[in-house]
Amino acid sequence: MRTEEQDWNRDKARFVADPVSRDHGAPLGPLAQQFATLTYSLLDASTVGQVLEQVVHTAARVVPGADIVSITLRSPDGRFHTPVWTDRLADELDQLQYEYGEGPCVDAAREDGPASAVSDDLAASEAWPRFGPAAATRGAGSLLSTALVPDARPPRLSGAINIYSRRPHGLDAADQTTALLLATHASLALQHVQTVTRAELEAEQLTRAIDSRDVIGQAKGILMARRGISADEAFDLLRRTSQELNVKLVKLAETLAEHHTDLEK
Repeated sequence: MRTEEQDWNRDKARFVADPVSRDHGAPLGPLAQQFATLTYSLLDASTVGQVLEQVVHTAARVVPGADIVSITLRSPDGRFHTPVWTDRLADELDQLQYEYGEGPCVDAAREDGPASAVSDDLAASEAWPRFGPAAATRGAGSLLSTALVPDARPPRLSGAINIYSRRPHGLDAADQTTALLLATHASLALQHVQTVTRAELEAEQLTRAIDSRDVIGQAKGILMARRGISADEAFDLLRRTSQELNVKLVKLAETLAEHHTDLEK
């Protein structure tokens, strides 16, 4: 067993067995109580999904500026996924970032990305000129993404906690500090959940991405055959139409793949 694993197991046993000494005999404040509760929950978690669910719901409770929360995971092949969220809008906003290839959660989730990435006013974002205004039209005012530290062992799973506020400048420095603490808790728990296997990752995070890729490929093939255009031109047409209709790219591709025969009648 590695030294850090021994340290983790020793601290875990001490935390569970000695509730007085860990608090130094003093009552916990509200925020500390929330983190103590999270710690107990993470110690009991046995799957990746349980860890992530605990973290997003805790973030929604303890970060004052948070309206909706999600977690981005980046698989070893570089694809991004959102396995858990507190509101479907968070998933839609994350998907926008994956489609554009830009945004705080994309930057923070990269293995070599910053510890955190923040947009105080998405509508006026210069760092993310495509994602920012698109997110603002969907009701997001600001966004804070804080990196999850990847495990040194394969599969090297990196990611980020994404905290959205509906108001511009809705997230302050205290929120960033709290998010960093949450990310640290989540990273430690993920690294020590024994059921983090490649099969589980595929079941919990990758299935949706694989399905999305397949249906987009089908839609591209239909456009290429009917219009005599290249694969790149077909994808660009899908992307532009998705933006013009304000419909998710995957949803548009699904509709085309399911109903293309109707369009030929």
